[in-house]
Amino acid sequence: MARFVHLAAARSAVRSGLRAAPGHGGERGVYCFPVLPSYTLTHQWLRELTRWKDTRVTVAVHLLLPDDEPVLAGHYGGPGRRTTAAGAVGIVSALEHPRGWEVFVPRAVTSREVRSVRAVRPGVGWRYLPDAHGRPPCTCAGCRVRGAYGSRRLLERRPHPMDGPWPPTPTRRCARPPATSGISGRTGRSGLFRPHLARSVRWKLVSGG
Repeated sequence: MARFVHLAAARSAVRSGLRAAPGHGGERGVYCFPVLPSYTLTHQWLRELTRWKDTRVTVAVHLLLPDDEPVLAGHYGGPGRRTTAAGAVGIVSALEHPRGWEVFVPRAVTSREVRSVRAVRPGVGWRYLPDAHGRPPCTCAGCRVRGAYGSRRLLERRPHPMDGPWPPTPTRRCARPPATSGISGRTGRSGLFRPHLARSVRWKLVSGG
């Protein structure tokens, strides 16, 4: 029996099984990763999945599949290899850098194949790319996630040349009436038009005072 781990939101990870979702090549199934001696490599997809999915609590669903179960194994950026569950574990375990690899089971997972549901330590794994540490992230409209945590500050700090400059923040200004002559009216100390001051000026001109 081959052991795998599937990362899911706490509200959807139940012992009744995992439903098949659209995945590799239009097929429906469940993504998972072999359980390796390294805790970080086993749960390497945690930070990237949390960035794309609106979830704060993620758990690890441990699966136990038959050795001859047909699966697809490969790097997420390339085509997958059709092999068995035991063969996928052997392929991933033999890699020097298995970051970015995944295993796709082209069917739903039954409740008997779910062995345990465990909490996962936050902040484990890579983000953006497996080797993205030390490389500035791309801020183009196709790569950045709008509304994600820190996306606005990142775009202000590193604007993409193809998207143009960041739009200025609009400011609200109150319109102030222009200053008038003594005959038509006056403005008080607060800058507001005072019509009674205009009437007093006219009375002084007429009376000669």
